[in-house]
Order: sequence, then C-alpha cells, then structure tokens
Amino acid sequence: MSLEFLREVQAYAYFCLTVFLVVVLYSYYYHLYKSERTGRRNYEKYANLALNDDITDVVLEGKEKRD
Repeated sequence: MSLEFLREVQAYAYFCLTVFLVVVLYSYYYHLYKSERTGRRNYEKYANLALNDDITDVVLEGKEKRD
C-alpha cells in the first residue's frame, strides 16, 4: 500500500463521514420541527430551563405513574 492510496482512502472516508453527519443533523432538525408542529412537544419551554432552575420553580414535565 502506498501513501497516496492511503491518503485517497482517507479523503473518501472523510467525505462519506461528513455527508453522513449532515444527513443525521438535518433529520434531527426535521424531527424537532415535526414534533413541535404536531404538538407532541413544546421546545419553547425548554429554552429557559437553565434560568428557571430554582427549587421553587414549576416542574416542566411531571412523572407518569406506571401500574
């Protein structure tokens, strides 16, 4: 194996990894957009989570009881 061949394989692997990560990022963005649009989650209330972290603040989501 020559050094040129290894560099070429490295370049193809880097390109494929970059494309894969872009696809994952955009699919995650679409998932967040779709779930907020349909009303399953409201991500706006999570925006101030770091600011509203006092012990007396209201809980964002309650625990569900399981039987």
